Amino acid sequence: MDDLEFRRRILADPNDNSPDLSAARNESIVNRKLYDELLQLDAQLEKAMKVDVPDDLADRILFHQSGQPNEKPKSNRFHMAIAASVALAVGIMIGQFNHFALPSAQAEGIGQIALQHVHTEAPFVNTVDESVSLQQVNAKLLPFGPRLSNLPGHVSYVNHCGFGDKNALHMVMDTPQGKVTVFIVPEVSKTMTAFNDKQMDGIVMPIKNASLIVVGEKGQDVMPIIKSIESDLYWQI
Repeated sequence: MDDLEFRRRILADPNDNSPDLSAARNESIVNRKLYDELLQLDAQLEKAMKVDVPDDLADRILFHQSGQPNEKPKSNRFHMAIAASVALAVGIMIGQFNHFALPSAQAEGIGQIALQHVHTEAPFVNTVDESVSLQQVNAKLLPFGPRLSNLPGHVSYVNHCGFGDKNALHMVMDTPQGKVTVFIVPEVSKTMTAFNDKQMDGIVMPIKNASLIVVGEKGQDVMPIIKSIESDLYWQI
């Protein structure tokens, strides 16, 4: 894939994880930097669009509308349209919230996405050591809500990544238990779930409004790592 085709496709859809595009984004530092910057921009835009709607906003609009004189029918229709739109938006938001609570089968699904992601990104992330600081990790965590009070190991890489149809935090660290890959995904899982393939083992752990995923080598005990990260995570009020 030439540079022009790569740029055209990555700009059109930064979350495109097709094999040819995944290979092309790891072919050079320039391609990888563009990919990482676009994912970070997507995460910032997604956060900016998450505006909380008060539960009683539709009622307040309707109450205000009912107290106005009947001399302005066009204005009344306008307020009714706004109220209907708000009610619809609230319904959609509630539906999305319920949808994000993942049963066990879906938790296993995001585990498989994590495994695929680790295998795909290994040629790039295994060759870099950016000696990432706690402040840098927390800056990348900003769109997802939580912060870390401590790093349980040496972080060699951290950035946002395309994770299915969402953006997630992708972090690689060396720990006393060995090298692991950590994902924080903005999907709620109901229970802790283990997953694996022939080369790797991993765990999905529910953490408030997200899922913490840790992937290690086959036979590696990742539970101490996931417990350590979980205890160091906090949410600012």
